[in-house]
Amino acid sequence: MHWDKLKIFHAVAESGNFTRATYVLNLSQSAISRQIQSLERELKTQLFERHARGLSLTENGEYLFKTAHEIISKLKETESTLLDKKNKPSGKLTVTTVVSFGTTWLTPRIQEFMKLNPEIEIELIFDDKELDLSTRQADIGIWMRRPKQLNYIQKKLIDINYHIYGSTKYLELHGHPKNLSDLNKHKFISYGKGAPSPVFNPDWALKLGVKNAKKRKSIMKVNSVYGLLLAVQSGVGLAALPDYMTVSVPNIVRVLPKIEGPKTEAHFVYPQSLKNVARVVAFRNFLYSKISKWEF
Repeated sequence: MHWDKLKIFHAVAESGNFTRATYVLNLSQSAISRQIQSLERELKTQLFERHARGLSLTENGEYLFKTAHEIISKLKETESTLLDKKNKPSGKLTVTTVVSFGTTWLTPRIQEFMKLNPEIEIELIFDDKELDLSTRQADIGIWMRRPKQLNYIQKKLIDINYHIYGSTKYLELHGHPKNLSDLNKHKFISYGKGAPSPVFNPDWALKLGVKNAKKRKSIMKVNSVYGLLLAVQSGVGLAALPDYMTVSVPNIVRVLPKIEGPKTEAHFVYPQSLKNVARVVAFRNFLYSKISKWEF
């Protein structure tokens, strides 16, 4: 049975005559009549009774109309659902970023996003190594650099500032530095080897106040920015940390607050293939709304 003929039959049956059906189908009355006659020949049965006031369905015509109506109604429902899915955020969304940003800033805000978008399933992957978005190891990357890949869509998220921090416990014991030369009297924790640094020039604080471009020796190294924060919290010494990690952390103090470290650009990155996907757009808009209300 030809699908176009079935649609024409359904429109004629709903309209009650050929004249009204011409407006619905945008076909001539003769073209509609030919298609109905062809369908009747194909099914070897009469579908309509013709009379002066129009058309009425035969018993077989009623049966075919009921079936056609169910099919067309289901197709319209499916079309509506697909359009809703296109415009309504749903499905799985995998987001990757560095451990420090993911654990201290992103994770506490995810619950709000999930409440706003209950049909999105979130997976967070925190790794200081960048995952390959082109092979869909993740859908979205929040990276601490501008991506070099030309097939990625990227937008700057925020400038992240760095300062030197110490715990109140440590500073009570060792005193607050008043100037750069005072830093030579203090213990420093630095970023260690064994993993790619998510921070540009991680040793900048070790060179502050030191002559001849040398750097002071650290008493401890940690190859994790989050590990640096925990070490500072516990009172081991001073360390350079991104400001976003310290805002909600108790008993952490910014040392020499006017001395800033190198800025890091955080970028929102995703592949071209996800350009207009609703769940990606929803997450991007949510993230930028949160960033705009927050100062790092």
